[in-house]
Amino acid sequence: MSHSPEYPDFFARFYDLIYNHVRSSTDHDYFMEKILDAGGPVLEVGVGTGRFFIEALNRGADIDGIDISVEMVKILMQKLPANQHHRVLVQDLCRLWMQRKYSLIIAPFRVFMHLVSVEDQIAALNHIYDHLLPGGMFIFDLFVPNLKLLLEGLDNVNDFSGEYEPGKKIKRYATMHADLINQISHVTFRFVWDEDGKEHSKEWKTDLRLFFRYEIEHLISRSRLSLENIFGSFDETELNSESREFIVVCSR
Repeated sequence: MSHSPEYPDFFARFYDLIYNHVRSSTDHDYFMEKILDAGGPVLEVGVGTGRFFIEALNRGADIDGIDISVEMVKILMQKLPANQHHRVLVQDLCRLWMQRKYSLIIAPFRVFMHLVSVEDQIAALNHIYDHLLPGGMFIFDLFVPNLKLLLEGLDNVNDFSGEYEPGKKIKRYATMHADLINQISHVTFRFVWDEDGKEHSKEWKTDLRLFFRYEIEHLISRSRLSLENIFGSFDETELNSESREFIVVCSR
């Protein structure tokens, strides 16, 4: 199976159930506040099934979204009234082209880590620059590499169990091994769920680029964006040895 940032249909199907449970308590309030305080149009890169997008739109934000995954966008479109479908496009960030510019562009929940090559990273940053209004901001997050976890890896760890419908169970298992020389985390997610009286099982593999602090600084300096700050949490605390998140804030 090839490694791809494009989520398959079964991943998209269960995405809301899993990540509203395991992720929204971490980053929801931060990004929602940034969206609502942007003072102008907002673009969400990696909009997915609309974990931020739907609420932001309902709260009056002038927000557009792109995602590389057709399957994720299909689910988002089902949640939107027809007169708002124009706000969401299937696009590759490395080839971003929109008809307007934005006060704020966000790439939440590790979206940037799917860009494995430096060429793609620089291309994405420069396309983001081109789509920002003067003084506009770009905010994205990455995880601080956990060296112990990267060395030991994960082997079929059950990271989510629940019901997607009453009486119908879903479990997800994660396997990870890291290529430290090339700073790539090879991740496999395996889904097991009950349906039509049978147990179904499918897996998806993806690669995530590992970033360190000074690499991030050098990467931004190679682009046309300016680095404003790298915070160590969604409370915008100073980056330190206890930090688990990189919150990267850039400007045009």
